[in-house]
Amino acid sequence: MQTNPESCNNLPEPDALSTAHSQRVADHIHAAIQRAGGSISFAEFMQHALYAPGLGYYSAGTTKLGAAGDFVTAPEISPLFGCVLARQCAMVLEQLQNGSVFELGAGSGALAVAMLGKLAELDALPERYLILEVSADLKERQQARIRRDCPQHIERVEWVADFPAEFIGVVVANEVADAIPVERFRIEGKEILQAGVESDGRAFAWRYQKAPERLSRAVRKVESDIGRPLGDGYESEVSPGLSNWISELSSSVKEGVVLLIDYGVSGREYYSPERREGWLRCHFRHHAHNDPLVLPGIQDITCWVDFSAVAEAAAATGMTVAGYATQAHLLMEGGLEEELADFTSLPVAKQIELSGQVKLLTLPSEMGENFKCIGLQRGDILPPPALSGMDRAHLL
Repeated sequence: MQTNPESCNNLPEPDALSTAHSQRVADHIHAAIQRAGGSISFAEFMQHALYAPGLGYYSAGTTKLGAAGDFVTAPEISPLFGCVLARQCAMVLEQLQNGSVFELGAGSGALAVAMLGKLAELDALPERYLILEVSADLKERQQARIRRDCPQHIERVEWVADFPAEFIGVVVANEVADAIPVERFRIEGKEILQAGVESDGRAFAWRYQKAPERLSRAVRKVESDIGRPLGDGYESEVSPGLSNWISELSSSVKEGVVLLIDYGVSGREYYSPERREGWLRCHFRHHAHNDPLVLPGIQDITCWVDFSAVAEAAAATGMTVAGYATQAHLLMEGGLEEELADFTSLPVAKQIELSGQVKLLTLPSEMGENFKCIGLQRGDILPPPALSGMDRAHLL
């Protein structure tokens, strides 16, 4: 969920176990910086902080989701989110033979439970529901939740270690792309500087130096795409990892649709003059702030998604954009009203609960506007109708 950022001075104090774990992660990164000669790129720092084996935020066994974690995602807020996505999956699967559902980064398993239940209700259950999860801890939680909440479907669920070859079906990735490490840069005069991280053995600090050629090319391409220079003092991010990830994912899809949901904007919005400090965002115990160099390993580090870059990377592998819409429009065009058909017959307490969930998912001040869904398509199939009602693909 998106929240307004605050000073890292106002963050809650981590407990003793979290503090000790963060120190182990910090020691790991300090050692990496020392081996590299005094500094590493921010992308490398983010990779270590999030994915260092057994230590990183997504690799260790800390609670990340829900009230006891650091943030809440749409599937955690309400099963309505998963039910609407399941409706879109059902419409695609109906057009395919032997199609599957493939969920990337399944979190607590809440989305899988909601989707499996709704697909069964729609008589559209696929033979296989694949999950790719990098966190061993989250994989265990997903397995336990699915066994508890929908044991009748557990035999259909298969955890995989990589993108399947020649996949046919629907890929769902909710809040995955924002956690891919990014390169950060600054414009000084006519020079492009790369943001790195240095260490004194106790704390981390930013260090800027001349950008390597690959980063310079990426930034100059941004300027070419938006038709203007970014300007002196401008800071932002580019994500070569995102483009590579989309290319790899797209290449694995033989026929079907990819539904990627995350907070993000088009390229022109991403690099607008008003966003001269970039899009990095950190989450710790439901507090959002903008300092990724503190609390290593126990806070989430994310970056908003450039959906134009997503579309470009997919197009390079032969996929087309099936649609691009806000989360609010995705839900409202995708069957939210049908999911609430018996609303007035529910007890008042349940009505109040559902109303609160719908507001969080759809209001512009909550998740409705900042979160977008892009659909990527391969094959001669009709795209999900939820993406066509208020399609913004012309903005990419």
